Amino acid sequence: MFKKLAALMLALFTFAAFAAVDVNKATQAELDGIKGIGPGIAGKILDERKKGSFKDWGDLVERVNGVGEVNAGKFSAEGLTVNGKTFKGVAAKPVAKEAKPAAAEKAAAKAEKEAMPAAAAKAEKPAKAEKAEKVAKVKDAAKKAANDDSAKPMKAVAGEKK
Repeated sequence: MFKKLAALMLALFTFAAFAAVDVNKATQAELDGIKGIGPGIAGKILDERKKGSFKDWGDLVERVNGVGEVNAGKFSAEGLTVNGKTFKGVAAKPVAKEAKPAAAEKAAAKAEKEAMPAAAAKAEKPAKAEKAEKVAKVKDAAKKAANDDSAKPMKAVAGEKK
């Protein structure tokens, strides 16, 4: 009989440990009991809750700094709920009309970055060609000097003095 009672008590404590904690009703200690929520995030949740209850997970993610979609998923897996609901992902917010030009600007900046090495290579080619031309001119001048008799030193004739 004692073994059955002990097993029942153990089962109840285990169930209580995994019971859901609603973010709109939880105390600081209950929030701290959720793995991943420390005193800092628990305090932020309580501060935001004073302004008004959380409507859903999206509201929690938006209002509490430090709770993003990744953390919300982890907290939900650890037993945190918002109005009794687990996290299933925050619905995407409608894209503002201003966001489209920003996306275009990002794409343009990315394209510019990718084009920079090509532009640098193009700029480098004329420099290489210019250097090659100078080297060729020097070689030509050296050949001319080698073929030009006036540039050759005079051979001393035996018995002549300078």
